Amino acid sequence: TWACEAEIRRKEVLNEVRRVREVQIGGEEGCAERGGGGMAFVGAGMWRRSGQRSQLRAMCATVESMQNEMPGSAAFPVDSNGRVLLKSLTRTQMDEFVQSLGEKPFRAKQLWRWMYHPDALAGSFEEMTDLSKDFRRKLQESARVDSLVINDTHVAADGTRKVTFKLDDGGVIESVWIPTDDRVTLCVSSQLGCALNCQFCFTAKMGLRRHLTKGEIVDQVVLTKRFFDDRNQLGRRVTNVVFMGMGEPLHNIDNVIPAADILISDKGLSLSHNKVTVSTSGLVPEIRKFLKHSKANLAVSLNATTDEVRSWIMPINRKYDLAELMRALKESLPRREDGKALKKIFFEYVMLKGINDSPDDAKRIAKLTAGIPCKVNLIHFNPHSGTEFQPTPDDKVDQFGKLLSSLGVRVTVRESRGDDEMAACGQLGKPGDRPSPPRMRVPDKFSPFVARSNKKGSKRGR
Repeated sequence: TWACEAEIRRKEVLNEVRRVREVQIGGEEGCAERGGGGMAFVGAGMWRRSGQRSQLRAMCATVESMQNEMPGSAAFPVDSNGRVLLKSLTRTQMDEFVQSLGEKPFRAKQLWRWMYHPDALAGSFEEMTDLSKDFRRKLQESARVDSLVINDTHVAADGTRKVTFKLDDGGVIESVWIPTDDRVTLCVSSQLGCALNCQFCFTAKMGLRRHLTKGEIVDQVVLTKRFFDDRNQLGRRVTNVVFMGMGEPLHNIDNVIPAADILISDKGLSLSHNKVTVSTSGLVPEIRKFLKHSKANLAVSLNATTDEVRSWIMPINRKYDLAELMRALKESLPRREDGKALKKIFFEYVMLKGINDSPDDAKRIAKLTAGIPCKVNLIHFNPHSGTEFQPTPDDKVDQFGKLLSSLGVRVTVRESRGDDEMAACGQLGKPGDRPSPPRMRVPDKFSPFVARSNKKGSKRGR
């Protein structure tokens, strides 16, 4: 139909916009071009040539014009062949789509259940046996059940599985299936790459390629459950989902919140809202929006206790510093309204040798988090190729945790999982041949603790 062709063209233009304007948060080079300090968004040469800026404005105008001209049916997300991507639809859109095929509204409920009910998770329309053959034929011709294809699985010595998924545009994203005795946690990605340029993170070396759609986020959970869940064994089926894979989830908030809603909804995958956690590096406006609109848990990557260190290892701190971040959390918690109860948040703290692991850091954590209902998770740094950081030795991590506990902070030390298959925290993604985002200038007093010439980081001290 014309509507599908128009949507395909609109997607082509949007992809071209993303190609020309690949957003990344950079370092001193970008700041200098902006004419001042603080955070800078840098991409293809910071748009040095006015012709590029004109090109981008023209493409954005084309997209806006096409959106205004397209009829309502074209609002359905489609793939390059014009097939509707069902897991990218809202429940209301599903009703509209089913009726556009000449079917009665109750068919949408049946279709939705086949896609999301934990005992169904259908991978094809032929599995949907209570739908008429004619309806299944229409669906086969005009829609897709899955947005992703499982590409490969890597099994670590401890049983952790890194699952890679192929995107329609050729990109590859990664999720991590982490089993324990009484649960399985699935760590999912929200972007292909990441714009935030955290200095200790391997994914950051990719830069941002694009946001994932709602369907691509949800399908990481659906496909993993479909292929790896053992419904007869508690410790072998996904019970918890954390948005801590590739990408900054709240940078893609308009897809992450609806994806989390599907995971939590009793008409979706029916996970407990206490079992779904969305992580952020500290995008303050998006934190406020998330806490207002989502029932899921929130985790904040803290990783430093001074603005000097955090602005170095997490450049987002140049825009939203520690004071602004903590103020937003104190003003928003605890959350009780609209059935979105949230009693506490999690602070994630990656331990970097000589950088953020001193007794003074522990004391500053206690001071920073005072008045915020929270729990601090200490995370071992997992080395990767080209890293300049070293992990804090295990015994010092334990001492740090005991000091925090003595200061009244609830704290746990998170076990590192899957690091032998590059499946551990901070190890996901493949930078490829593209130039990596710029490295930040190391404060002089920390120079002895970093080694820019390292080809591979040392293993964690025992």
